[in-house]
Amino acid sequence: MGIAAVTDESFEKEVLEEKEFPVLVDFWAEWCGPCRMLAPVIESLSEKLKNSLKVRKLDTDANPETAQTYQITGIPCCILFQNGKEIKRVIGYKPQAAFEAELASFLKET
Repeated sequence: MGIAAVTDESFEKEVLEEKEFPVLVDFWAEWCGPCRMLAPVIESLSEKLKNSLKVRKLDTDANPETAQTYQITGIPCCILFQNGKEIKRVIGYKPQAAFEAELASFLKET
């Protein structure tokens, strides 16, 4: 499925209205060093779980409305949504194994 960018305007349709797959949203900003460190982890996870997870990125600087709605006070912050509801939040950089462990009980590999 790959990673696609979402905006304040597309968030509802791309994330909240998605019913088939859970959606992991990476809230990030260009200037954020830990966000850039997390990017390859998110990329790898997106590829590994491509048949069971959608991954989206939201630039918090360009899309402050959604960031404010979900009370994003620190980045990187990844939120896993299922059927329009937040089911898990992972804040900060984590190596891939630790990041996957945080999400493991919510996702199934296919």
